[in-house]
Amino acid sequence: MNCCSHLFEIGEVTPKTPNGCEECLKMGDRWLHLRLCVTCGHVGCCDDSKNKHAAKHFHSTNHPLIKSFEPDEEWGWCYVDELLLESVPGSLTTEWCGVLGATP
Repeated sequence: MNCCSHLFEIGEVTPKTPNGCEECLKMGDRWLHLRLCVTCGHVGCCDDSKNKHAAKHFHSTNHPLIKSFEPDEEWGWCYVDELLLESVPGSLTTEWCGVLGATP
């Protein structure tokens, strides 16, 4: 299993807009699925949404890691490493590759 090289950027974040995509809410637009930036707490819409605000957030901030913000979904994605991060019970750090740099 490959390990994400950006785990050090994970923070204890609070979703800035827990009711939806931050930009879509401001625009009065719709989204399909939500993604949470685990660096700053930005909530953006997925790449299947017409506005793709989660990816736009990455491109404007270079915050590499998102986590699904959908109920019962625990996966994440690293934009830089292009790596799907599967869930394992525990903190965000242990969910994604165990202790920093270790492979479970």
